[in-house]
Amino acid sequence: MTALERKVLQVLNGETLSPPPVWLMRQAGRYLPEYRATRRQAGSFLDLCYTPDMAVEVTLQPIRRYGFDAAILFSDILVIPDALRRNVRFEEGHGPRMDPIDAEGIARLDPLPVSSHLKPVIETVSRLRTELPGETTLLGFCGAPWTVATYMIAGHGTPDQAPARLFAYRYPQAFGRLLDLLADVSADYLVEQLDAGADAVQIFDSWAGVLGEEEFARYAVEPVKRMIASVRARRPQARIIAFAKGAGVLLKTYRQQTGADAIGLDWSVPLSFAAELQKDGPVQGNLDPMRVVAGGNSLDEGIDRILDRLGNGPLIFNLGHGITPQADPAHVTQLLARVRRGGETS
Repeated sequence: MTALERKVLQVLNGETLSPPPVWLMRQAGRYLPEYRATRRQAGSFLDLCYTPDMAVEVTLQPIRRYGFDAAILFSDILVIPDALRRNVRFEEGHGPRMDPIDAEGIARLDPLPVSSHLKPVIETVSRLRTELPGETTLLGFCGAPWTVATYMIAGHGTPDQAPARLFAYRYPQAFGRLLDLLADVSADYLVEQLDAGADAVQIFDSWAGVLGEEEFARYAVEPVKRMIASVRARRPQARIIAFAKGAGVLLKTYRQQTGADAIGLDWSVPLSFAAELQKDGPVQGNLDPMRVVAGGNSLDEGIDRILDRLGNGPLIFNLGHGITPQADPAHVTQLLARVRRGGETS
């Protein structure tokens, strides 16, 4: 099977498929017992990300179990600040931590080691392309500059990313330099993933929803636009999904402003608005992950609503954010069966 025949890639090229292709954000993760077993073997989370044997294995686990239409590289958005020597670590019960950066630290950042540091990740992409079934789309990814910057400024995640927002107001030039650097090294990283065999890539802006209109344009739109332009200048046929979680009405022009082929939608986006966005091109989403935890009728009803409103246009069925550790693997089986038979009407 050629790349152009892979279903997710067909939708990214503007086609409408019925039923739509389906994959789930964080489909390789803690809800799967086989993932938990591999994770215990790995030691640290970053060791798992940087060990191709293990990263390939956990990427393939949900494909073997469920046969999703796409596999997404198992890695993390914070490998970029780790490559920038910010001492990234993942603490059990606390999540990611790193050394916070200030304006002087931003001025000293050296992007040169990034590519060599991430060679194990690129090896994982290359191996995945040879080991995946021919019909399975391979997705690479990275974090958007704004979201990655929020962790770099605070040194950890916060409920509203106030440290990064405050830093951006107080030190706009330094913050602008940080966003530009992250955009440039992330674009290089995406190109390397595409060259290694990724069919398409996704840019995750998980904290876009905390920004006001002006800040969204400056910190979310412009850096992603810079990234996509950089990737396309070198790989004109690249297919790119941009996911700005929580952006709401600001998504109305997000595709056009950034140049993304498809936009990911979180579960708070009304389906009536999603249908309007779909008139401009493919959309991806947007089932509430809690419906997968709930299962039963709640899960079926959520799936059916999305298929009813968005199934007649270019759609990649997905969650509105990552699957949670509490999800029952049997509920994922239920989800796939429901999507693939086209909901209740088929």
